[in-house]
Amino acid sequence: MALLLIAVVLTGCGAGDPLVTAPAATAPAATSTPASSSSPSPDLTPVPGGSTAATPGAASQATQTDTDWGRIWDAVPAWFPIPPDAVPTETGEEGAVSASLAAGGSAQSVAQFMQTGLTGAGFSVDASNGPSEDGSLVLDAVGPDPKCMVQVRVRPLSGTTNLVVLYGAACPFD
Repeated sequence: MALLLIAVVLTGCGAGDPLVTAPAATAPAATSTPASSSSPSPDLTPVPGGSTAATPGAASQATQTDTDWGRIWDAVPAWFPIPPDAVPTETGEEGAVSASLAAGGSAQSVAQFMQTGLTGAGFSVDASNGPSEDGSLVLDAVGPDPKCMVQVRVRPLSGTTNLVVLYGAACPFD
């Protein structure tokens, strides 16, 4: 009798497993229709807004600020060239900037990296000013659309190099 009772309890526990997995099986079935690729988890993120709505959504989250230089984006787009060892920093410089970073290497090498990266991204570097007395350099670049302007300021700071980017509001943010 005790064995029969244990068998019934174990059978009842086993019967509970399909009930537990049944709702889980139902949920992926509902999401697997839009996510027909090999991994449904990453595909779930773009589904609500659609893949074309994700780009404007990212752009609409970035804001713009008026500066003495002109109107800028308050960030740089993901594709913007940034030295691989650069980290965000605040220098208390002249106010709003699109990016302020600390990078390793000399101001010359960081400026060369930025010039190469911007040229590779379709920009032309119109002017390269410097080095000035403090060793700083300024790159002025223009995008494929002449209204799209970028200014990159590079200056040495006690063992590191400060990189400040002003990314013009007329430039695309995608």
